[in-house]
Amino acid sequence: MVKAYLRYEPAAAFGVIVSLESNISYDSSGKLLLSPALEKVGVWHVRQGICTKTLTPSPSSRGPSLAVTSIAPSPSSLVASGYADGSIRIWDLDKGTCETTLNGHKGAVTVLRYDKNGSQLASGSKDNDIILWDVVGEAGLFRLRGHRDQVTDIVFLHSDKKLVSSSKDKFLRVWDLETQHCMQIVSGHHSEIWSIDIDSGERYLVTGSADPELRFYTILKHDLLGGQSAPGSDGNEMANGVSSGQKSWEVLKQFGDLQRQSKDRVATLRFNKSGNLLACQVAGKTVEIFRVLDEAESKRKAKRRVHRQKEKKSAKKAAEMAEDGDVNHRAKDEDNGSSITVSDVFKLLQTLRASKKITSISFCPINRKGLLATLALSLNNNSLEIYSIESNAAKQTLAIELLGHRSDVRSLTLSSDNTLLMSTSHNAVKIWNPSTCSCLRTIDSGYGLCGMFVPVVPNNRYALVGTKEGTIEIIDVSSGTCVEVVEAHGGSIHSIASIPDGSGFVTGSADHDVKFWEYQGSQKSGQDSKHLTVTNVRTMKMNDDVLKVAVSPNAKYIAVTLLDCTVKVE
Repeated sequence: MVKAYLRYEPAAAFGVIVSLESNISYDSSGKLLLSPALEKVGVWHVRQGICTKTLTPSPSSRGPSLAVTSIAPSPSSLVASGYADGSIRIWDLDKGTCETTLNGHKGAVTVLRYDKNGSQLASGSKDNDIILWDVVGEAGLFRLRGHRDQVTDIVFLHSDKKLVSSSKDKFLRVWDLETQHCMQIVSGHHSEIWSIDIDSGERYLVTGSADPELRFYTILKHDLLGGQSAPGSDGNEMANGVSSGQKSWEVLKQFGDLQRQSKDRVATLRFNKSGNLLACQVAGKTVEIFRVLDEAESKRKAKRRVHRQKEKKSAKKAAEMAEDGDVNHRAKDEDNGSSITVSDVFKLLQTLRASKKITSISFCPINRKGLLATLALSLNNNSLEIYSIESNAAKQTLAIELLGHRSDVRSLTLSSDNTLLMSTSHNAVKIWNPSTCSCLRTIDSGYGLCGMFVPVVPNNRYALVGTKEGTIEIIDVSSGTCVEVVEAHGGSIHSIASIPDGSGFVTGSADHDVKFWEYQGSQKSGQDSKHLTVTNVRTMKMNDDVLKVAVSPNAKYIAVTLLDCTVKVE
């Protein structure tokens, strides 16, 4: 005999502003911000601070709910999103529809990057592979294998004819996309490489890991016809051929290291679109923003640095000459042998500190007048923040946080007619419309552990919240205010249950007490209307902390669960 069982499937998820598994990203216009929301992608209008649309996989193709793990916008209106099952979906942002689904990875997609034209998409995964996709043809071109751990970041080089990838195996790999093989392996990192990026002019590549410094590489551009290399980015002419130590296959040459301010590991490295700023987000609350100087400024800075060193050495040699009369003329050659270093090009501009741990960053591709850049942050408390970067400070211009809770939701309660839903967290009570998934009220409160709607007439006008501090908060749902706070218990209130006849309710607490309460009307002086209040009419003492209370439908029995793993029925 075959038995059929009903299966519950999630119908909606609301209150999610940004989830933690993926990065955020601006679209190509700079007006919209793309954020992961579990298995969906939220599209936020930055100036208005509202979610204009949601990119949701169709129920037939989605299967079990799998989180978005990577987002990448193309130069056009297309957006790519990677998922935990290894699939990639290409969305049309204007229409809000899924154009195609690409399947090729066996593990979660960790990084997505479009080329400059938006015709090719590179994806890296936890299965250690890199796949290059033809976006127009909606098919995979080839797979690049070589990393021994998950791929963490990808960038295109040299008019998209080469690809650089980083991995947790501590190596950088440079891939030739024409021959589909690895042409250079760069070692030297002592820990996993978490992020890489290049500036818009393809002069420098920067890598970030758990090491205390950022590592920079110059990108050597070879003459494809003669095998010669172009002038280096640091202003020094590179010799032709291989005679100067320059190898024909070498693409990345180490430029130097730059010490970071934070001790946390690097999470994300990103240049802005113009390439004059570099943001280093660590696995903490800070973002270090570096100014990238152009070639003329770098040369002037290097010249001043060498001049200061020359003055110090001259003074030292003058003192030595006064003692023994030995004159050393080597200082004259110092200036001729000087070269630009990392500190001459990259200068720490400021350190941006957020209120909570930062999970992702994204530069806006369009700069407002008078600003160096606009930077979006996603925080681990389900919120987005937008900062304006100026030369002397960073100012927060927008915070998207009202829709969801800032911490774990501790209790959920439906009203008697299922039209309202109340959720509690550490500092707020929110009233939702379950059918539209919209937040109706946000009320400041204590640490709410339990709650219920009051079933007395008028129904669902009031709600009760039991807090960690042992108080009962009486919430006026219509006005969104807390009308009274009652000192109820000496410990945290873990449970609250309504008496079926609607005359009162029961609370259980960590102070070993179970208390019975009745509803009463109260009128404050100077006010015409009455508001709800509660009065304790009976107390039962238990042997241990009360975790849950329940009242039978006929109100004859009450069941109490205790911390000692027992259930008592009174």
